[in-house]
Amino acid sequence: MQIFGNEIEAGVYRKAVKTKKKFIRKFGDDRDRQYHLSLVDNDVLTPPFGCKTIVTDKTITEDTFAANLPEKPLIIGNIRMGFGHYRISMAMASAAKALDYTPLWMDLNSFPETTCTKIISYQNDLYSTGSRLSQKSKLFNKIVWEPLNYEGFKKLSYNAGDQKTAELMTPLFREIPQDTPFIATHVWPSQAAVHAGMRNVVNAIPDNWPMALHLSEGAVHTVQTYNTYWGYRTLHGFEGNKILNPMGDKDIVWTGHYIDHELVSNIESDCANRIARAKDGKPLRFLFTIGGAGAQGEFFASIIKTLLPYVKKNKACIYINCGDYENVWKMLQEMIPELTDGSFNTKTHFNNWAEELKFAEAAIEGLDTEAGSGIHAFCNKDIFGAVYITNLLMRASDILVTKPSELAFYPVPKLFIRRIGGHEMWGAIHSAELGDGTQECETPEYACQVVQMIMKQPSLIEGMCNAIIDEKKKGTYDGAYKAVKIAAGEIQGNNL
Repeated sequence: MQIFGNEIEAGVYRKAVKTKKKFIRKFGDDRDRQYHLSLVDNDVLTPPFGCKTIVTDKTITEDTFAANLPEKPLIIGNIRMGFGHYRISMAMASAAKALDYTPLWMDLNSFPETTCTKIISYQNDLYSTGSRLSQKSKLFNKIVWEPLNYEGFKKLSYNAGDQKTAELMTPLFREIPQDTPFIATHVWPSQAAVHAGMRNVVNAIPDNWPMALHLSEGAVHTVQTYNTYWGYRTLHGFEGNKILNPMGDKDIVWTGHYIDHELVSNIESDCANRIARAKDGKPLRFLFTIGGAGAQGEFFASIIKTLLPYVKKNKACIYINCGDYENVWKMLQEMIPELTDGSFNTKTHFNNWAEELKFAEAAIEGLDTEAGSGIHAFCNKDIFGAVYITNLLMRASDILVTKPSELAFYPVPKLFIRRIGGHEMWGAIHSAELGDGTQECETPEYACQVVQMIMKQPSLIEGMCNAIIDEKKKGTYDGAYKAVKIAAGEIQGNNL
């Protein structure tokens, strides 16, 4: 076995085969089974993007999928693993719509009858458990979690195991025409698509720390930063200090950040609104994104407590997105009784997508003063609404408070809290160097100090906004458009 011309040791290959056989024993092997596919609307994604969702349909008795495809389809392959990969997928769907393609959503973790989904769900559960443990135990984080995310996933041997396992994920691709443009926002859909014979596959790498985990030989790899480009191109550190055969020029492309068309096209006006609020002394709007079943809840609570006096004086406004975890909101209420004891006019926006959309529009346009003051909490059992409300509220927000994951690349001023996994560190470093975000705040005390600085010196927001406008002129935020064009064959490789 070789990966980009680099020979994999026989022992590593045997281990990969053994892992694949273990999954077959545990979850079965459905590669001889026929799954019939169809397209359905999605309440959240279809209205803005015209996006259809690919589902299996037991009522269909023959292959009709290709005949029912839209004129210019583009499949977005992803998995539900936290919110990050869904959010990047939404950026791709938005860009595809802007470029006159019809995005088709294919979540490999949404077909419970398949071996593919059973494997992904199993591994996702393991990762989620590790992530939560890393926040509760400094020892586990130091000895296990940080090294795994930072060095373990970097090894070429890790990719060998994933490649063999991905062979079990191919049955869902049987009815898809092999020349259909396909963008994967997680490596497993990319690997599965390549193994299934798909010919126009883009592997949109999400992180700013090069890792073999994300390799999918046979696809065009797109990256968001030049640092990532050189790390992947040379495969530096993927096998200790050994100098490896590099990836080919056509295997990897720097595209810039994967950002929704709605965000990119409104950068100037949204930044102008932020600067105006800062200069006019209007409430500064802080958006908190709390996913992962409440990971880092205490960290977020400390920052929110710091902001409460400013909210009371109508100098700050708080948006809290709890994702699809209502228990996170209950946890925050226990940590911060003032949220719901009558001290503040706290409003909840739960499980009503039409109302959430209306609120976001009012906040963006400044049509409703209540949307720009007080405390507002959001939660939606629908995963699509849970993710996308953050994208909408970003346009209306002055500061996004988040860990340095996929949101590190978005064109909104950012305050970074402590990372989950060593690989996320490089997202904060990249943002701070661009000037559109703070350094990573490793402790709540440091984060609260930065909040105080911003409240006392709102011109810090203006500086970040000017950096965002400058980066737009350079094409930094055009990554989703370019990924779509590469998958569709409009542009070739590094001919950008």
